[in-house]
Amino acid sequence: MHASGLIIAAVLLALVLYIAWLLSPPGKVKPLLPQEQEQALLKHVSADTRSGNELQTFISFSPMIESMEKDIASARSYVHILFFKYEDDHIGRRVANLLARKAAEGVEVRLLVDDAVNKTRERLYGEMRSNGIQVKLFSPMHIPLIKSDNYRNHRKIVVVDGRIAYVGGMNIAERYGIGLSWGTWRDTHLRITGPAVSSCEYAFARDWAFKGGELLADAKYFPPQAPSGKLDVDIVCSGPRGDGPAIMKRLCKMLDDSKQYAWLESPYLIPTNEVRDSLQRAARRGVDVRIIIPPRGDRGVLTPLCTNSYIQELQEAGVRIARYRDGYMHSKTAICDDRYVSVGSTNIDPRSYILDYEINAFIDSESYARKMKDIFLADEALSDYIDKDAWARRSILEKGAEAFARLGSAQF
Repeated sequence: MHASGLIIAAVLLALVLYIAWLLSPPGKVKPLLPQEQEQALLKHVSADTRSGNELQTFISFSPMIESMEKDIASARSYVHILFFKYEDDHIGRRVANLLARKAAEGVEVRLLVDDAVNKTRERLYGEMRSNGIQVKLFSPMHIPLIKSDNYRNHRKIVVVDGRIAYVGGMNIAERYGIGLSWGTWRDTHLRITGPAVSSCEYAFARDWAFKGGELLADAKYFPPQAPSGKLDVDIVCSGPRGDGPAIMKRLCKMLDDSKQYAWLESPYLIPTNEVRDSLQRAARRGVDVRIIIPPRGDRGVLTPLCTNSYIQELQEAGVRIARYRDGYMHSKTAICDDRYVSVGSTNIDPRSYILDYEINAFIDSESYARKMKDIFLADEALSDYIDKDAWARRSILEKGAEAFARLGSAQF
């Protein structure tokens, strides 16, 4: 074989191996950090961060970002920020200017963003670095023109001085405020005060150290937390390293324990086998299971087709599925039995449950569950349930396209 043939064969082999890596699920879950680093962080986190918390809930972007900016402006020691997307738009620039002012005042400012979805924003990040902001990219992609959607950091975390935290589904992007031509993005975000803030800082510190930042194992990042409310809040992380599918398991337990109702919102409905089985079991034993999803997709044609492939089998088990008509449903929430609530970054899809790094707050509170129930009912009033009989009568062509798309469900 000529040298050119060997080169072509080697390139093709490398491409096949790379594609196989892209499509491969994670193997055995490995620690996120060495044990000594984990212990150095954990010694500053109190044994009980669950009790004594207070939440402020945002379902619109403008009030959330204004509250966040006010809290950042009050920072005296540090501001830690992690977002899947931090866009170079009006909102991104406004927050960047605020962070630069805080850095000039001597406040430690750290920003961690996922590399794959922010490739075109390096100019903004360079300006932020020149203004004293420490910026790091999570899992940098080093192969030109090729990026992997696997193993991305989809978390959204902000911690201010160890006394206030934000988690939820909103990114730093003006699309959440001004929306798209066919509607705004409807999402849910939390402002947390109380001991659970330490768990949010622990989550940020792990990711920061994992991606080459210094180990933030200093007591100043984990100040003592007095109770600020009466809510029980668990901060749960999941990911291909460190925590495994912890959020998926927690959601399945919520569904399996439900007795009256289980209401969910998600931009995608591509459940893993475990989540699908839990949804179906709940509906078959008489639990009122409802799911609100968007009217259309936001990333190509295959993802919504894959979502459609699951609707009929869930409907046959008794699950009711509605399409939100007032914009794009991007909220990731679950409410069960006027008792349990989940709010966070985790979609109903294998990517969130297995391939990406996510964070959710799980709340055990009757009063808070009733509040979230009212929010769900308001969203439901702006949604249309999919008729079971009409859906079953779809054409063979539609069902065939959906079945084809479902072949790639592990990657959507």
